[in-house]
Amino acid sequence: MPQYKAPLRDMRFLLNDVFDYTSHYASLSNGGEATPDMVEAILEGAATFCEEVLAPLNLSGDQEGCHFENGNVTTPKGFKEAYKEYVAGGWQGLSHEVKHGGQGLPMSLNLLKAEMMGTANWSFTMYPGLSLGCMNTIMQYGTEAQKDLYMPPLVSGEWTGTMCLTEPQCGTDLGQVKTKAEPVGDGTYKLTGTKIFISAGEHDLADNIIHIVLARLPDAPKGTRGISLFIVPKFLVNADGSVGERNPVVCGSIEHKMGIRASATAVLNFDGAVGYMIAEPNKGLEAMFTFMNTARIGTAVQGVAHAELSYQGSLPYAKERRSMRALSGKKDAEHTADALIWHADVRRMLLIQKCVAEGGRAMIYHAAKLADNMVNGVLEGNKAKYEEFDDKLGFYTPILKGFLTEMGLEAANLGMQVFGGHGYIKEHGMEQIARDARISTLYEGTTGIQALDLLGRKVLLTTKGKCVREFTGDMLNLAKPNLLSGGALGKMARQLASRAIQWNVLTTRIMLRAAKDRDLVSSASVDFLMYSGYLMMAHFWLLQAQKASELLASGKGKEPADFYKAKIQTAEFYFERLLPRADGHKKSALAPTSAIMAMDAEHFTFQ
Repeated sequence: MPQYKAPLRDMRFLLNDVFDYTSHYASLSNGGEATPDMVEAILEGAATFCEEVLAPLNLSGDQEGCHFENGNVTTPKGFKEAYKEYVAGGWQGLSHEVKHGGQGLPMSLNLLKAEMMGTANWSFTMYPGLSLGCMNTIMQYGTEAQKDLYMPPLVSGEWTGTMCLTEPQCGTDLGQVKTKAEPVGDGTYKLTGTKIFISAGEHDLADNIIHIVLARLPDAPKGTRGISLFIVPKFLVNADGSVGERNPVVCGSIEHKMGIRASATAVLNFDGAVGYMIAEPNKGLEAMFTFMNTARIGTAVQGVAHAELSYQGSLPYAKERRSMRALSGKKDAEHTADALIWHADVRRMLLIQKCVAEGGRAMIYHAAKLADNMVNGVLEGNKAKYEEFDDKLGFYTPILKGFLTEMGLEAANLGMQVFGGHGYIKEHGMEQIARDARISTLYEGTTGIQALDLLGRKVLLTTKGKCVREFTGDMLNLAKPNLLSGGALGKMARQLASRAIQWNVLTTRIMLRAAKDRDLVSSASVDFLMYSGYLMMAHFWLLQAQKASELLASGKGKEPADFYKAKIQTAEFYFERLLPRADGHKKSALAPTSAIMAMDAEHFTFQ
């Protein structure tokens, strides 16, 4: 199985050289404590925890899975001890307010930790990971009394949290939610209904689980305008914060899944469970989007995590395994065959994995700076600042979630391919990465849903293309200094500038066609998202290549020269081999809908 090693060199390169996080943190009202020494200590500490505690449980946790009996869930061997160590280390409260027991550090630092944890053991990471959205929702929409009661144990990790949206009859279409919330008259509500696919909905790691639940009041309007949001604890909480009697919310079963088998995905039955409203009546969906956007960015990290772990597994194998001679002649003359890494097709697969992991990491680290500023707007009570960065992040979120998870899945499959038949064998751990990666394109909104959000809502409806124009402006500004340069940087810069113009033209053409053919928005959306993702990643590869070139020329880089040369070479590979894929997506996005919509529904048969 892959022996996970935290990619600290690449993380430091992005934090210190590419994005100048030191200056970024200095500009934040909650960034004073995030000094370079503090950041380095967090990186080193998280790396040690992930490499020595979480990674060894990844394969065994998958093999054992979770156990369900009489409404109770037992996590795999070693998970409880690992979670206790996680809580003891204060990792859960890294980016939450000091008054609730947190360390008050910027949100992005928690994301750095989450990336390492997710790569080492995605199943384990989901237990504390789901709590973050729960905490963010309570912090933004809860009353002071609710914050004081629930936040301290959630921040410490003593309790965990969930999001309860999906029901048997509806997934993405939350307008069909049927769970009922009957007012009791004392400010509480009785919730009745069934929720499915609840990640970390039941387990034995924490003393209590705080469920954030969507439900309908008796007089609620139909559809999404009639959904309210409630806090429903597994165990009721006494006024002094102690755990009280069991609330009638019971785990009916856990799902038997393709992957992330050590993460319990529960069916929860609410049978008159006591709930407390959060946010305003019938406006629960708006509040829940705080939770959902947090989860979507977290899922984008999964794409990077699986690409990284797959690369870390397949690279050593490609250097050790021998098969045939390289077409260009003997490379390892002392052996009867050359190592796989000398074969061009194997290098292609390895470089795709490397492109996705390092390019995706750069995309997410940039978005994390936006998230820091958005959170600062909340902390400062600056609504305008919050909305500005929330809007910016809103454009990135569907691209990060949709594109990076699709690419992470491709990278995971390529990791198996490098191993050949051995990749299909459980003991090597490569097939587990592919199985774990598969869910990432489905939950928190499928790729199709992310694509509709991007094209239909963010681009066409809300901004009329402004979000694309703003980002392509950044692309042009990045490319300008090297437009007339020779060599690799000049070639990549000219390609990026050309693509920036092309992206705007494509957006305009879709807008004009969609005005006459509404089905075009749906038929073009996934291709538009993938096209956008390839161009966005190209932007961040050029950014990395330019910075690596600067450090090579100045000799001021902290890493060996080979590190920076590899950055530039990987960027060249991306522009030559992966960016051209955007052309196919562009052509498909502009194709007429007739080929999709012409066939009568009754003609779809399998005979």
